[in-house]
Amino acid sequence: MLERYARPAMADIWSLENQYNTWLEVEIAIDQAWAEQGLIPADDLKAIQKNAGFDLKRIDEIESQTQHDVVAFTRAVSETLGDEKKWIHYGVTSTDVVDTANGVRLKQANKLISSDLKELQKLLKSQAIQYKDTVMIGRTHGVHAEPTSWGFKLARWYDEIRRHIERFERVAAAVEVGQVSGAVGTFANISPEVEESVCASLGLNNQPITSQVLPRDLYADYLSIIALIGSSLESFATEIRSLQRTEIREVQEFFDKKQKGSSAMPHKRNPIGCENISGLARVLRGYLVPAYEDITLWHERDISHSSVERIVLPDATTLLDYLLTRFTKILQTLEVYPDRMAENVNKTGGLIYSQRVLLMLIDAGLSREKAYDLVQPLTKKAWDEGLSFEQLVKESPKIKELLSPDHLADAFDYHYHLRRINEVFTRLGIH
Repeated sequence: MLERYARPAMADIWSLENQYNTWLEVEIAIDQAWAEQGLIPADDLKAIQKNAGFDLKRIDEIESQTQHDVVAFTRAVSETLGDEKKWIHYGVTSTDVVDTANGVRLKQANKLISSDLKELQKLLKSQAIQYKDTVMIGRTHGVHAEPTSWGFKLARWYDEIRRHIERFERVAAAVEVGQVSGAVGTFANISPEVEESVCASLGLNNQPITSQVLPRDLYADYLSIIALIGSSLESFATEIRSLQRTEIREVQEFFDKKQKGSSAMPHKRNPIGCENISGLARVLRGYLVPAYEDITLWHERDISHSSVERIVLPDATTLLDYLLTRFTKILQTLEVYPDRMAENVNKTGGLIYSQRVLLMLIDAGLSREKAYDLVQPLTKKAWDEGLSFEQLVKESPKIKELLSPDHLADAFDYHYHLRRINEVFTRLGIH
């Protein structure tokens, strides 16, 4: 992953040094389990726990000859030990170590992502409450529909992130697993008890059955949820981008006084953060195809998945961590313009209240068809001639016969459209 899109804590998790650290942690856990089974003498285990280490340059040197990174690693570790080195990698195969270590690193990454999600949800909740009654126009098909509020929109995002937290907890638990089952997963050279001990010591669950490798549908499922979260962030970012357009300008990304929006046009203030989120969400979705194709391996295993996962697992988790924290910052500093929102609510001369008028006429005794056919020509005249729909309604002889001035005043009051928001917030547990 490019440093530009990698936060330090996540970058450390996927560093080469941490890869080897987790590999070593797994190897030592395996020896600990063997010692519990009575195979490895206590003194040998103590020596391994105390002295086992590695040198990155030495691993590179060995790998240049062996063309196998796990063999290079185990040999480099063995060079730091005495006779007890014979217990390193005893009874296991490469993927026992690699897959289990991936479980460790994914657990580390998941902790960061879970924290990111909860931080964003917390912010959305507080801002939803803050802007609960800040009226703005709701749009369908990009066209003015009926009034809503900025807080109501944020509450929808809050609930979407709540669903993502639930989804992520499920897939995170599914990939925080290990397996130490031997060459084809049959435990021929190692016991299930060793696997269970190793996984327990590392804080992982053990996969019930494998074929030397963990089932790759686990990773595909995990990456699909990461892509789904990214798509939601893109949806939120796209809304902000649209609302920042000059013609609307109801919200705007914070623009620092030293910031530049364009190399050519000094006036420009572009929603670059949200555009960045939209672009990187596409990258996240791009990881889905190779992740799904990794499910198909030859027989018990091949190595076609390995090169893919060296890219997609670090990159996807790193990008999601970046996107979540960046969007949270955008939202924290977002400039919201309630006056502009109110101005846009009134922009169409009351056309947005056409349904309210329609329903009032039905309540007054008209059939739906007659009420609709009475109201629609007035909306057309208002649209086409740039007139006030509210004024046309109040001047209509047929409507005045059915609705009093007080009823008509109520029909064009936006508060009616926000009257149920408290009930919805209660449903969501937003107080």
